[in-house]
Amino acid sequence: MSRIGILPIEIPEKVEVTVDGQQVKVKGPKGELKKEFKPGIDIKVKANEIIVERNGEDIEDRSMHGLVRSLIEGMVEGVTNGFKKKLEMVGVGYNAQVQGDKLKLEVGYSHPVIIEAEGDIEFEVEKNTNITVKGIDKQRVGDTAAKIREVRKPEPYKGKGIKYVGEHIRRKVGKTG
Repeated sequence: MSRIGILPIEIPEKVEVTVDGQQVKVKGPKGELKKEFKPGIDIKVKANEIIVERNGEDIEDRSMHGLVRSLIEGMVEGVTNGFKKKLEMVGVGYNAQVQGDKLKLEVGYSHPVIIEAEGDIEFEVEKNTNITVKGIDKQRVGDTAAKIREVRKPEPYKGKGIKYVGEHIRRKVGKTG
């Protein structure tokens, strides 16, 4: 029995959950999310709770039980509070600006790098070096933050680059002369 899968998901006020077969729609104050799940898992809405149950005991159904519950919980959390990832830029002359729904990064290349926001993603920049990626879809927020970090990964000698807030960069000792 899945320890995570058996837990019910509480539906907060102002959130509407609709289950149509294997498709789950979650609508809340921040927006609407829709996701289709594989057969083998039953999703039911009872009173103020979402209950996820599996049909069989085969290995695929057992492995999907906790995952489906976690994904639905993330959808409910996203439409109520939203998700955000914070990144910081370390380096002389590194700069970030928001231009409409695009993020313009100047990170030491001969040209600025422009990243477009996909779907419901929003960018915020503080002090030209702190970037916040916000949205209601947890996966899309994480993917966009990873794409920004990929532009200039932090290097181990001077620590320059784009890193997550709180991320520890393992430093290496340079040459001795």
